Amino acid sequence: MRRSRRQRNGGGGGGSGQRGVRVAVAFAVLLGCVMALVGGAAAQAPRLPTDYETLSGAAPLVVAKGGFSGVFPDSSQGAYSFAMIASAPDTAMWCDVQLTKDGVGVCLQDINMKNCTTVDQAYPARERTYVIDGVRKTGWFVSDFTIAELQSVFLTQAIWSRTERFDDIYPIVSVTDFRSLVMPSPVWLNVQHGIFYKQHGLDMRNYILSIKKRVSMDYISSPELGFLKNISGRVGRKTKLVFRFLDKALLDHSINQTYGSLSSNLTFIKSIASGVIVPKSYIWPVTKDNYLLPSTSIVTEAHNAGLEIYASDFANDRIIPYNYSYDPLAEYLNFINDGGFSVDGVLSEHPITASEAIGCFTKLNSNKNDHGEPLVISHNGASGDYPDCTNLAYHSAIDDGADFIDCPVQVTSDGILMCMSSTNLLDTTNVQRTTYSSLVSVVREIQPQPGIFTFNLTWADINSNALKPKISSPVSGYSLVRNPRYTNQGKFLKLSDFLAIAMDKDLSGVMIIIENAVFLVNSLGIDIVDSVTTALSAAGFSNHPTKEVLIQSKDSAVLVKLKQQKTKCKLVYTLPSGIGDASNSSLKDIKQFAEAVVVDSKSVFTLSSDFIIRQNSLVQDLHSAGLALYAEVFRNEFVAQPLDFFGDETVEINYYVQSFNLSGIITDFPKTVRRYKKNTCTVLGKDMPSYMQPPQAGSLAQFLQTFKTQPPSLPPMPTLSSSSVEEPPLPTVASRGVSDGSSSRGTRTPSTPSDAHTATVSAGTLLVMVFAALLI
Repeated sequence: MRRSRRQRNGGGGGGSGQRGVRVAVAFAVLLGCVMALVGGAAAQAPRLPTDYETLSGAAPLVVAKGGFSGVFPDSSQGAYSFAMIASAPDTAMWCDVQLTKDGVGVCLQDINMKNCTTVDQAYPARERTYVIDGVRKTGWFVSDFTIAELQSVFLTQAIWSRTERFDDIYPIVSVTDFRSLVMPSPVWLNVQHGIFYKQHGLDMRNYILSIKKRVSMDYISSPELGFLKNISGRVGRKTKLVFRFLDKALLDHSINQTYGSLSSNLTFIKSIASGVIVPKSYIWPVTKDNYLLPSTSIVTEAHNAGLEIYASDFANDRIIPYNYSYDPLAEYLNFINDGGFSVDGVLSEHPITASEAIGCFTKLNSNKNDHGEPLVISHNGASGDYPDCTNLAYHSAIDDGADFIDCPVQVTSDGILMCMSSTNLLDTTNVQRTTYSSLVSVVREIQPQPGIFTFNLTWADINSNALKPKISSPVSGYSLVRNPRYTNQGKFLKLSDFLAIAMDKDLSGVMIIIENAVFLVNSLGIDIVDSVTTALSAAGFSNHPTKEVLIQSKDSAVLVKLKQQKTKCKLVYTLPSGIGDASNSSLKDIKQFAEAVVVDSKSVFTLSSDFIIRQNSLVQDLHSAGLALYAEVFRNEFVAQPLDFFGDETVEINYYVQSFNLSGIITDFPKTVRRYKKNTCTVLGKDMPSYMQPPQAGSLAQFLQTFKTQPPSLPPMPTLSSSSVEEPPLPTVASRGVSDGSSSRGTRTPSTPSDAHTATVSAGTLLVMVFAALLI
């Protein structure tokens, strides 16, 4: 999404001269922070395979578009410096060349500076309208300003979803300064509007030829084939000319042919250029509902014509086809390894991810599921791809390499134990669209909002064709939805069926989550703890030699009871979210009934405006107490991660694995974690490349302090106390005069919740609630 004009964040105030001095002074600070962010000095790159299906057989080239423009403003000093440290050593640096009024070349992502600089603030009266490549555009154009005038203009991010805290810091970089800045990295100059400049008395061809002795140019690309023809033979022999394809329907005005027609005449292009760069959709077309179609043959056709072919438009914070499960690394692999072919390079705004893909994930370790720590534990099955706790989600999690699959246990009105991520059917099903919508009520012990609960329906009701699961959308507020074709697919499982699947598959075991235990005893007469242990025994888990059972609960009373029963299951306590520390007394209490804890991954840091501003002491406290640590919930969507991880879930996983001694990772996307465990770089020790070293928490925020644009400081997060851990013992079914018949097979019909705990909802409230659910 492009930004409209808006108030900038100030960037530290002061005149342009002062800011220029601060940028120069801060450059060393930036390099120090970048080195810290990627874990120290760049280590030697891993030995790369030489059997890629590229034209030369060498590894594909990473091209950093405007540097690391997914974080810093495109073509800024910060973006280029960051890309050089956080990417593969031979990453090429891309500069979109524009010409000023006095013929000086600068690096700017667009000839129209409206959305990528502060030019509208510096020169509000100099807005103009031009026709460029047949399209009428209004804004502030580079060719209307001298290089001296642009000294008071600073770079900004052009993408709304990205942070603006690096705006109004960096001056525009000239092409000659760009060459000095990025040495010794390969240089890639992209020339976009040669025809327009010539119409305004500027000659891009002459400019490129005039700097060839001062600026080594490894690659020159252009969407104007006529421009490439004019400089062919006049630049150095080592300079590769690359024709850049745009949308197939658009016209290359230099030769009056559409890009679509030119794509079928690659032999002609080979007579002028040594390579082509194409949008991703030229290689992997996409349906209207954002799923991949079969790949085209253009990579093979380009190679047969003797052309290198590069793919463009890679960024971690875009909505990519749903086939990739919001995993940008998976998308790269489909272009360089998994698709049966390999492009010769990728143009990326997040070059760290491209570097990981090529350097560490194209030749995965061959071991299947090693079941070593950190364990891969599903979160409601593979809930990133299929509705929570359905047969589809569980089978996908197993196929994707989960070590443990999980079951949050709920109870139906006829006493059947089942797996469902929430006891409130409004969260997990389409119940508001069925005849069961009249069962809405408020159960205060569970939640203050109205709901329709599993214990309101029989198992037959829940398993009927009328009631369908609903895929979870934890980041739907950002208009990011999951696998829409499977929104309502799959069937829920009884606990007994879930356990049978787990027993039959190559899994380390199962994680059983017990919740609402007190309510189930008091209101329904069900001892959920005894019911679960009975089901586990019946399924053969009690004395199984290899299958392990983890029982997780946020209720210490549940785990205390299991501990008293001398269970062989591993007991796991779920810590409250939002804590950053734990008192010694609370840790001592936890150790009395649990061997391990589940911690919210966001409790490890203090976040401000999505930046990590400091690492909390919680993990250190837990390890010091001798507690095993499971972290949750890891998600692929870029908005689910702090900005320090660059929208790349692999970077986040890598940080947790290398920084903390995790026993397990609980994830909506088991495939992503399993693939990480098979990478070939983290086993290299001191030779591990810089882009696979864990970032240092808080380094980005530390750098912003130089310009006084850092996110707001926040107080320490709360400390876990003993009072938050201690609970009274669970009530017993016998104390309420209910017979001991807590079978998971439904031999007893539980009592309905008492009026003291349940309130009906008025028709008006029901309509509001149903409407809200429909919006979700």
